[in-house]
Order: sequence, then C-alpha cells, then structure tokens
Amino acid sequence: MKKDYVIKILFIENSLEEAEQIISLLRNTGIAVRPARATNVEQLQTAVNELEPDVVMFDPAVAGITLPEAVKVLDAYGRDYSLLGLVNSFENQVIADLFVHGARGVASRNQPKQLIAVLQREFDALQTRRQVRRLETSLRESERRCDALLDSSTDAIAYVHEGMHVRANQAYLETFGYDSFDDLLGLPVLDMIDAAHADEFKALLRGHARQEKMPSHLALHARRADGSHFDATVEFAPATFEGEPCLQIVFRRQLVDPTVLAQLQRDPVTGLFNRARMLECVDDAVTAAAKGKKGQSLLLVEPDNWASLVGGIGLGKADELLAGFADRIRMLLGADDVAGMLAEHTLGVILDSRTDEEIKGWIAKLQHSVSAEIFDAGTRSITITASIGGSLLGEKNANTELLLNQASLALRTAQSLGGSQVELHDPAAREKADEERDRYWLELLQQALASNGLMLYHQQTISLQDAEGDYSEILLRMSGPQGEVLPGFFMPIAEKHNLTCAIDRWVLDRAISSLQSREAQGQQTIFFIKLTAASLQDDSLLPWLAERLGRAALKRGHLVLEMTESKVMTLLRPAQEFVKGWKKLGGRFALEQFGSGLNSFQLLNHIDADYLKIDRSYMAELPQHPDSQRKITEICQQARELKRQTIAEWVEDATSTSLLFACGVDFVQGNFLQQPQRLDE
Repeated sequence: MKKDYVIKILFIENSLEEAEQIISLLRNTGIAVRPARATNVEQLQTAVNELEPDVVMFDPAVAGITLPEAVKVLDAYGRDYSLLGLVNSFENQVIADLFVHGARGVASRNQPKQLIAVLQREFDALQTRRQVRRLETSLRESERRCDALLDSSTDAIAYVHEGMHVRANQAYLETFGYDSFDDLLGLPVLDMIDAAHADEFKALLRGHARQEKMPSHLALHARRADGSHFDATVEFAPATFEGEPCLQIVFRRQLVDPTVLAQLQRDPVTGLFNRARMLECVDDAVTAAAKGKKGQSLLLVEPDNWASLVGGIGLGKADELLAGFADRIRMLLGADDVAGMLAEHTLGVILDSRTDEEIKGWIAKLQHSVSAEIFDAGTRSITITASIGGSLLGEKNANTELLLNQASLALRTAQSLGGSQVELHDPAAREKADEERDRYWLELLQQALASNGLMLYHQQTISLQDAEGDYSEILLRMSGPQGEVLPGFFMPIAEKHNLTCAIDRWVLDRAISSLQSREAQGQQTIFFIKLTAASLQDDSLLPWLAERLGRAALKRGHLVLEMTESKVMTLLRPAQEFVKGWKKLGGRFALEQFGSGLNSFQLLNHIDADYLKIDRSYMAELPQHPDSQRKITEICQQARELKRQTIAEWVEDATSTSLLFACGVDFVQGNFLQQPQRLDE
C-alpha cells in the first residue's frame, strides 16, 4: 500500500480509547489516518456525510446500531467502501454473522500485525475496485472510438471467434465482394483462404487461440465471394468482442513486393531498422516482458562528441561515419537481438534473454570494438568512442514510454561522466541500493556510538508565563561523511537494528553530565529528552537511571522524558508502568504531538504527564487558521484545569507567538525564537 495515501476510517464501536489505540498503531506503522467514530444511526449518518469513509471498522459489541442497519446507511450513501469486523477474539458464530451481513474481512484488535495486514489488504482492494471502474469507463470509451475507427478504416478488418466471423468492417466486405455482414454470419474465415494455404492458416488460428508464440504475419492467396483470388498479407492480433476473447485479422493486399516492404523498414544510411520499425520492436519487447519474459534490455548507443566529429570531417561524411559505427553494432548482434535508429545519431539495441553479466560483457565488447576500429571518412581516418545508456527490462518497467525514458536518462548520465562511459538502469536496483545504504549507515552509526560520533544540541523553550529557570529541548545529531546528519535519517536504521536503547542511554548520560555541570555553576536548567519505544519497554532503564542520577546528585524534576501521544497509546500499559517508576525517581514526563487523536485528554487518565506538547500541525500558518487557534485555546483551558503545562513547538513568527500567548500556552519553542546550539557538557 502506498504510504502517501490517507485512509479515512469510520469506527463503529463503544470504546473511544480502543479506537485511539488502533489509530496510534496505524500512525506508528506509517499509515496516515483520518478518523471518525459513531455509536448510533444518527452519528453514523453524520460521519458518513462528513468523512466519506474508505474503511468502516464495525465492533459487533456496539449497542446502539446493528450491522444490517449500518450497512443500510452506508449503501444508501452510494460510495464504495470496505467493511471490516473488529473483534477481541475469533469466535466462529460472530465471524460468520459478520461475513453474512457484508463484512469483507475480520480484524482482531489483540493481533496488531493481523489487523494492519487485513486493513492494508482491504484498502488495496478498495483502491483496485475504484481503479477498475475508472479503467472500465476508459475501456468503453476506447472501444467506442475503436469501433468508429474500424468502420472508417480502409484496411479489411474482421474479428473471428472459434474460426467464425463475429464482426467485419465495410472495407472487409468490399475486399471480399459481400454486400452486408449478414452474408458472413456463420461463414468460417477459412472459406476466405485459398486451399493451398488453408492448413497453414488453420494452424496459425489454433496457435493464437491457445496463446502460443506464433507468427503475427502470413502471406497467402485470399479468395473472394466470386471465386477470384488475390495476394494478401494477413496480420493477427488478440482482441475482445462484446467481452469475449477473439482474434483480429487484417487482410492487406500485396500491392508491393515483400522485399520492398522489408526494405522500407530499414534506415537507408545504416541498414538497421528505421525509427518506426525500431519502436515497434520496443513495443514487442515490452509486451513479452509483461507476459513474464526475462533477460531483455534496451540499450541506447551514441558516438561521443558527435558534433565535434562532424565538424572535423564535414557534414557530407557524417553518414559514412555513422554507417561504419552501425557496422560495429551489427557484427555483435545475436540471432534474436534487434538494432535500429531512434534519433539522428542514437542507435537502439534490444538484447534478448541475457543475464546481467552477459549484458555488461556485450557492452564491453561493443565499446572495445568501436574504440579499436579506425573509421574512414573521406580522406580522414579517425578513432571514436561510444557512450551507452540502457535499462534492463522486466515486469516493473514493462511500459514503452517509461522504458525509453529510463534508457535515455541513463545515456545522458553516462555522457555527463565523460567519454566511453556506461550507465544501466535496473528496475530492481532500488531495493538493492536500499539494502546497501542501510549497511553503510549502520556501520557509520555503530562507529559513532563507539567513538563519540554523536553530538547533542539544545534549543531553548521560552516561558510565556514567567516560569523560573532555563528550559531546553535536547536534540541529537550524528557526524556523517558530509556533515551533521539529522535523527530523522539515522534513527529508523537504528530502530531496525535494535540500537535505539543504546542511543537513548548515550543521550541521557551526556545530558545528565551537562545538568551536573550547570548545577555546579548555579544554573537551574530543565532538559526535555525524547525517549524511543524500545527504551520504554527496557526493564533495565529505570534502574540504570536511578544509579546514574544518584551519582550525579541532581535536583529532582530537572529531567523531563517525552514520547509522542500515538506511541504511548500503542504501548499504554508499559508506558503507564514506566511513568510511575520514573516519577518515583523524581523525573517528569511530557506527551509530544498532543491533540492529534480523537480524545487526547482521555489518555491523561492513564499517563501522568506534566507537560503537553501541542501537535505541530496546529502551528502551520497559525494566524490564517482560526480553527487551529480555537483548538489550541481548548487544549490550554483543559490542561490548566488538570494542572498540566502546555508547550507549542515549531513557532516560526512573532504573530504566532502573540496568538499563542492569547490562547494560554505556557511555553513556546522554535527556530524563530532560538536556533539549536551545541550542548557543552
């Protein structure tokens, strides 16, 4: 499922807290969610009109509405959606009832991985259904246009199903001497073929019907209604008629000798295929790749510094040089390889069924063959080199336009690197590169942990209510090959390889040392430090903190650990236990991205948070969004009633600061107020 989609989910269930847990789970997985909740028919109608849900998650335990009632409301709305049952445990009768009344899947709230998998599967299925409808509409429009083109075509075209005519255009009727299509009904297409070619034609019909690899052209004698004959070339192509698979057959009268037709497909200078024929070959290769053929590749070859070469030998000798260059390519082509012109001096090569190493070997042979040759151009003899760019062809890039663009970009990249260079695009290279990049940054991260390659910054948090002391957010950076690296880049790699606990302890240790130094100088400082989910579940962290704080002899409350609201919701029980233990050590706790859920304040019934860091989305262009101002005011009022302090992050202008003061925010933080500064221990 694409991560840039926002899934609109409507929860039909009693528990707001459990809906929040699922929302947090999805957001932590990287799935953007826009939620709503309903517990009765009236709320459901309102939510459906406002949200236009993609997925509806129905809890059979909800008391205010039954599943048939919910389905009736949803179906009346007329929008496609995916209905999922949401259960605590898999009970056969409950699951059967859910499926009977329209559920497409059942997700267990106690099995997070299964829930995410079912949700992703059903959302993907929903997207596919919507795409199919769009494609069906496009197909009907295309068929209508094709039908109009068929009737206006001067080519004799017929559609044949199991050897019988099912459609023929006017040109076909005129070619074979029939007045109307009624005369062809029930007439086998074999009756149009001379007896001498009947067996060969029948074999081709059978092969195409079985989707076997058969020739798409056949030269034969065709027979008209009056018994006369004419020479024709027959072209075959798979098609559909009224939803049924059939075969499109085009009869072209042979008014030109076949050798002349073949010559017309050749470039007069190089003797290779011309552009039109070469593009047809690219289309054929793409079609074969879409059907599963492997090992094909498209290469674009250009002589280096062509403009300079032509300027040196004269424009009149350019064709002679290009012909000699094309001969180097022709000599290396295999029996099933194809080469032709794609631009003024750009030659295309389609290599058939080779491994990656064999493709690279062929390219190396071509470059050696070109560079080792002495080319005669009139009275001058010169040597040249070639740059080659290309793309491996597979199912992922089985699209002609995409393939040509990838090969062209690779060629320009090769030329930008200098003469005689090669650049190959691999459709699977991204996965390989991601793995290699992960290994590289993992090594850097491990080295940074071992040799103090990590560093801390702090950004002051300004009190709007004249609170005593200095408040600062601790920010982590890593020293990289080209400067400092932000945690948004390396922390996902650390999480993937279970290094977040070690990083958290490194940060905490350095921050405690810095606090110790500041207290010795009489500075009253409070640090806010982010904590990862792995550390929250690390049973040894609190004992380690107790021992480390004991050695530092810090005053209580000068260290505030913080986590995002969504992660705490996902790890509610371990978070609750951790915060209780942390409070016993004299620490404080903050919730980040507060206010992003359905009812964030309900979380405070379980987590004793001292600070609420308001979700940064409310700060975006705050002066222009009265709704955001009202929401912040509501959060501050509720927080004040509960004796919690609020912090607004990412404040970027003076007007926003004034508005936040008016809303009742306790602290503000952002680059407008102070840029992050290096922390000195």
